[in-house]
Amino acid sequence: MTTAPPTRPGLRIDQLDFRHVMSHLPTGVVAVTAVEPASARPVGLIVGTFASLSLEPPLVAFSVARTSDSWPRVRHGGRFSASVLAERQDAVCRSLSRRSGDKFADVPWHPSPDGAPRVNSAVAWIDCALEQELDGGDHVIVVARVLRMSTGPGEPLVFHKGRLGGYRDTAAA
Repeated sequence: MTTAPPTRPGLRIDQLDFRHVMSHLPTGVVAVTAVEPASARPVGLIVGTFASLSLEPPLVAFSVARTSDSWPRVRHGGRFSASVLAERQDAVCRSLSRRSGDKFADVPWHPSPDGAPRVNSAVAWIDCALEQELDGGDHVIVVARVLRMSTGPGEPLVFHKGRLGGYRDTAAA
């Protein structure tokens, strides 16, 4: 078993180097969406850190920047939907990544049983209930219970080295 060397006090990791190294890890692109209770309007954001966390109980996790204006509006109702975007849905990603304006103006969607927007043509969707939020430095780590889920056809949209693209199957795992 290998152990990590002890950290030295004052050791700093350059943020640009950290971002560059981590950009080499491809991630999926997930739209996390809800209906804001006060306005009854759809709200959402894009996350690239969405992952399964537990089978029993079924939990997922993702992280959101503490500076996000969208996450507080999504979490307000306690329930939301996560749509795994398809490889040709980069325009949806860009719309839901906007900081202002109507993010859903160009996003085709349909409501979940809880009313949360599910993005049409996504390769999968997961309806969730907020379980807890944890400290993650300059991010909040969100843990959510899976309520319902399903898949659709197609391949996922992938974010890699600052670019959006498709997944190419090279070999079975």
